[in-house]
Formats: sequence, C-alpha cells, structure tokens
Amino acid sequence: MAVEADESGWEVDPDDEWGVAVITTVGRQLKLRREAAGMRAGDFGVAVGYGEDLVYKVEGGKRIPRQEYLDRADEVLDAGGLISAAWEDVKKVRYPKKVRELGKLEAKAVEIAVYQCNSINGLLQTPDHARAVIGAAQPPYSPDDVDRMVAARIARRTVFERSPAPALSFVLEEGVVRRPIGSTIVWREQLERLLEVGRLHNVVLQVMPMDCDTHSGTDGTIELLKFEDGSAVGRSDGAFGGRPTSDPKHLRILELRYGTIRAQALSPRESLAFIEQLLGET
Repeated sequence: MAVEADESGWEVDPDDEWGVAVITTVGRQLKLRREAAGMRAGDFGVAVGYGEDLVYKVEGGKRIPRQEYLDRADEVLDAGGLISAAWEDVKKVRYPKKVRELGKLEAKAVEIAVYQCNSINGLLQTPDHARAVIGAAQPPYSPDDVDRMVAARIARRTVFERSPAPALSFVLEEGVVRRPIGSTIVWREQLERLLEVGRLHNVVLQVMPMDCDTHSGTDGTIELLKFEDGSAVGRSDGAFGGRPTSDPKHLRILELRYGTIRAQALSPRESLAFIEQLLGET
C-alpha cells in the first residue's frame, strides 16, 4: 500500500484557479468511473495500491494525482487509456503557479536578459545543481517538494530548444561560479553546462569579476523580457518593490542598469575562458 496521503507538494493551491479547475475535473471523472464500475472507494484504493483517504482527496479535487496513480486507475477501471491521458493536463498544473507563469513569459519572449548575484540562474542549472540549491533551504523542503521544484525549474530549459531561438543574455557573479555547491561532480557538471550554453549562437554569457568593486547590480537580481509585439516586462530586487513592471520609465532604468553591468563584466570570450580555467582546476 502506498503511503503518500499526507505528503506535501501535491496539494492543490486554492489560489490557482486553472489548477483547481483541472484537478477538480479529473477527480470528478475518476469518481464517476469508479462508481459506474460499482467499486467502493476503499476497494478501489486497495486495487490501485493507495489509501482510501487519498482516493477521496483525488476525487474531491484536493490532491494532484501522480502519473502512476492515473495509470493504475486506468487499468483497474479498464478505461482504455482515457484516464492515463489525463496526465497531459495534470502535469501542466503540477508545477507551482508562479513557475508556470514565468515559464509562459519565457516561452513567448524574443529577448531574455538576466543578472544574477546570489546563485546561478535557474535556466542555466543542471538538475543535480538545482537539487543541491533547493535542498539547502531552511527550513528544509520535503523530498517531494524538492522533486517538484527541481522538475519545474528544469522544465523551463525548453527555452533553449525554441525555433526561432530567442536572444539570451546572462551575467553571473564570479563568486557564484566559484562556489562548489553539491559534490565535485555536481560542480563540474554545472560548469560544463555553463560552457555548453555559453557557446550557443543565441546566448551571451558573462561573468562579473570580483575585482569590480561596485556596480549597478549590487541590489540583487535584474530580469528583462521583451516580446515580439514590442512589449516588455522587467523586475529588479532593488527597484519598484521587487515587483514585475511594464512601465516604460521603469524599463528604461532597468535597461540602463543591465547595460552598465554588461559593460563592467568580462567579455563573453573572457568569461568562457574563465569558466574553462575553473573546470580545469577541479
């Protein structure tokens, strides 16, 4: 009997209207099919390998079902793949709402520019590096929450597979690139990933050297996304309350700050050479 009835990370966020609608619909269909098959919730739970409490939570739209739960339910109810197919909708709301919204913006952007001062940007992280970063949080996340967040972060990397390819620019602090988060193997794989991405024709990757005593990014992360219709959105930890903004005046300020940061950072060629040097030292 599986024991995930009280695991965190699979609950439905009540503020996520789309997520609630999808999970409620899937749960209702599961309940209707179970009842049509003449099965009690307890018996169905035994058949699929989960507790009765979890069955009620899934059917009541209070719990996001795992893919294996849907696959097993499909077999037990002889649904011919219709229940299993629901995973295509469920997996879209599996990730937190904020991550999905960010992913949607990144999927539409023709230009993405990011300065990151305290960590390697999520778009650049390897799965193991992301796991080490998320797993270091205090208070710690549950293993299931970590899995969910890592999967959501890695899913955003599809931005590198888009055609036509967007123009991507990243500036990372030297201290962040030097910090060996996770094991030596994890760190080496992360450095190799930076080199791989930095060599893409549509990516500019730069490192801000530690001997640059001050620059306009010391307040924190800066993000700028531009879209095909000419619109844009930006955010900075140290400006406008840290909230996303599309105000032209605010965007000009962020563009000025980001442009200054890029000018003070190592050139793309120097940055890749620096990362190669670090890799050689490990």
